[in-house]
Amino acid sequence: MNDIQQYCTEHLQRFLDELADLLRIPSVSTAPENAGDVAACAEFVAQHIRAIGINDVTVFPTNGHPIVYAEYKTKRENAPTVLFYGHYDVQPVDPLNLWTNPPFEPTFRDGKVFARGATDDKGQIFLHIKALESYLNVHGELPVNVKLLLEGEEEIGSIHLEEFIRTHRELLRCDTVLVSDTPIYAPGVPSLVYGLRGLCYMEVTVTGPNRDLHSGSFGGAVANPINALCDMISTLKDGYGRITIPGFYDDVLELTVEEHADYAALPFDEDAYRREIDVPFTFGEFGYSTLERVSGRPTLDVNGIIGGFTGVGAKTVLPSIAKAKISMRLVPNQQADDIARKFEEYFTSIAPPTVRVEVEHHHGANPVLTPRDSMGMNAARVALEFAYGKKAVLTREGGSIPVCLLFDTILQAPTVLMGFGLSTENAHSPDEHFLLENFEKGIIATAAFYEEMGKQTI
Repeated sequence: MNDIQQYCTEHLQRFLDELADLLRIPSVSTAPENAGDVAACAEFVAQHIRAIGINDVTVFPTNGHPIVYAEYKTKRENAPTVLFYGHYDVQPVDPLNLWTNPPFEPTFRDGKVFARGATDDKGQIFLHIKALESYLNVHGELPVNVKLLLEGEEEIGSIHLEEFIRTHRELLRCDTVLVSDTPIYAPGVPSLVYGLRGLCYMEVTVTGPNRDLHSGSFGGAVANPINALCDMISTLKDGYGRITIPGFYDDVLELTVEEHADYAALPFDEDAYRREIDVPFTFGEFGYSTLERVSGRPTLDVNGIIGGFTGVGAKTVLPSIAKAKISMRLVPNQQADDIARKFEEYFTSIAPPTVRVEVEHHHGANPVLTPRDSMGMNAARVALEFAYGKKAVLTREGGSIPVCLLFDTILQAPTVLMGFGLSTENAHSPDEHFLLENFEKGIIATAAFYEEMGKQTI
């Protein structure tokens, strides 16, 4: 691997110049006016993959933005197949006035590159392409079969990806899926994510009178939907942070002794964490650490409440309707549809007879848990330790990546989440950036991953 390191060092400036070309393309998938830019970005990526020596590249049209697919077949017999997934679309740039430099004019300063998509996810997919280039130029051939699946709709919910995966199941068949769209745990701390929480997102509506009423004329005689909603929400968790919905924890996979030890071993400063978000104390489910609560345990949170008068000044109104948006993060082995049903049954059961309640299930995603000792995880661990010169840590991620569930259920392939960004790099926010040290180490680690996978046979 030292020869690949040398190749990367010698060509790093060119890699960064090419990355800047990619970052200049405003591939904002949610904006209709940028549809041409998203298509141009797909072609840029496809052409670049061909340029590094992988000729089997196809840009698949969808009813939305294109999907780029590429495939490399090694001459080695019984070699495993790795499918790399990433996305080339980016978030909108608003508010534009908070950017130090224009978001699509990449700027290099302080050992970072600043641009929209720098860390999410263009910088991370590009380091994978550069890892493949480096390996091919040094060794002439990859030790494994490699497939690349790069979409242009991740930032708008991967609208057409599930259909593509289902209809191209044989094309995408693989032994391991590799994804770099998660952060490393901390600067200089290489990490692998082996678990993702799921999501169950609900909206509830509590209705009282058929119109807003004068609170002086009707107050005291008619139930206030906002008061009723608040009372109902207050019963969803107890004083120890535990969710009270009957059956909510029935299928929860408890953390193992080993996982508790891994969480405890992670470098974490509770005081610094509180200062960063400016809260006097943390709060969560009793009996679990802060890190365990934010990624290894389920949650229930009110994301918004709507109702009554919220303008400037005063208006003495007794509202007709109150609404709340409520999300629940799920852990293995919970299922989003099952939790939605249990939530609806419980929430309607606690409604007072003076109001009417409607519950809507907006969307959900089931949690994902990758075996910690899978072939891909073991290869990734060795690769990260080679690139960073220190032991890699295993973590779970509190958020959801629904596409990983598609790989698990449709392709039946475990996912390796080997990210190189940092949670502090302003993904989705102004002044998004990517640490160049992680860009370079990511190239080395990815090349080493393919090297380690090449030692396996199937």
